[in-house]
Amino acid sequence: MQIFEVVELLDFPYMETREVVQGQIVGDILNDASIDKVYLLVDHDTKRIWAYNGLKSSFKIQIYGGILAGKLRQQMRLFYRVYPLNLYSKEDPEFQKLLERQIGGGRAKPIEKKDFPEPTPDKYAENISVSNPNINKAFEYINQFPHPDELIKRFTIIGGTIFTDEEVTESFLKEEKTVLKPVKLGRLNNGFTFFQDHNYSTRVIIKERNIQGIELYINKDDKSPTFKIEIPVIQEDKFRKPGSMKDLIKAFQIPKKIIEEKDKEKEEENEKDIQNDSTD
Repeated sequence: MQIFEVVELLDFPYMETREVVQGQIVGDILNDASIDKVYLLVDHDTKRIWAYNGLKSSFKIQIYGGILAGKLRQQMRLFYRVYPLNLYSKEDPEFQKLLERQIGGGRAKPIEKKDFPEPTPDKYAENISVSNPNINKAFEYINQFPHPDELIKRFTIIGGTIFTDEEVTESFLKEEKTVLKPVKLGRLNNGFTFFQDHNYSTRVIIKERNIQGIELYINKDDKSPTFKIEIPVIQEDKFRKPGSMKDLIKAFQIPKKIIEEKDKEKEEENEKDIQNDSTD
């Protein structure tokens, strides 16, 4: 297993990799001391290139890591595939198994300045699509990724639709269970929207160069007031969904209970009027 650290440069190509030679196993490198770094792990046994983004690594370094992972794959003549290691939580058996792998030599070489052609317009960013994905499939993919530690997800944005997590009680035979489910708030209005009610951490989920969703997280220790939506939201209509004619007719009927209560109120008012007339 070879490990390469993604390094930012001050001039073009603004990035390179540096092979990590210290440490005996992967766990000596991927630990609490590396949460602000990005690493590329080349597994020659499975022919995989694992991309690891530290929880506090900068967005720019993460982008560089994706580009350099592609460069490493080209260097290995495309026989290797790139996989996101952040797909697994720290407790996942796959992640723990990888941490125990020995660090050693291999035929992968660091990506350096000479491996980049002359500066050209950014061909990497222009291929990122912001098309509207299928919401159910997008959530299915997004939910594969574990939530960051010490953070709480507040919003998920897919296409132009915004969702928030809400506790829902589900019944399983005689047992009740409370689960978190995404609840649609509506569609974001045209223009732009600021999210200023909390100090948000943003996570962008991408699959095959298409943005699947954007998640906004807050810290668990955030003591800000409970969220109150103040952004323009267009509620989705439900006119195209089939409904029950029986429920529609029932909705227009006045319940008997309300009539009885109103009759009692009238009787009490009449009695008061009679008492007032007798006293006069």
